[in-house]
Amino acid sequence: MSKGRILCTEDDVDSREMIVTMLEISGYEVVCPADSALALELAEHQPFDLCLLDNWAVGLTGVELTKRIRTFDRKVPILFYSGVAGNEEQHKAMNAGAQAYLIKPAGIGNLTEEIDRLIQHSRSATT
Repeated sequence: MSKGRILCTEDDVDSREMIVTMLEISGYEVVCPADSALALELAEHQPFDLCLLDNWAVGLTGVELTKRIRTFDRKVPILFYSGVAGNEEQHKAMNAGAQAYLIKPAGIGNLTEEIDRLIQHSRSATT
């Protein structure tokens, strides 16, 4: 059984493949479309336990995608995993509706720990 279903956006193909592989090994089901338009469509029509967003994706930025997701889903946890380290970008993400922001290259252990925390918190808030 999966630990959770994650919608992931990542603009770099190699990074995307690595993230998907590591999260699947860690027990998650991961859906990682190549562009943010498809990610938005999937988020609107399929259930996810968490959205893992890069700040830069093909199409919309992570902040823009977060704002659009929040128009139809106020509850799904959104975690940014991005190489953009500036405080301004982190504040924009959090103000758009993200719950957390990890800066690459945060290790897979840190990433899965934060994913677990956010999913667990979300599940306990809805029960």
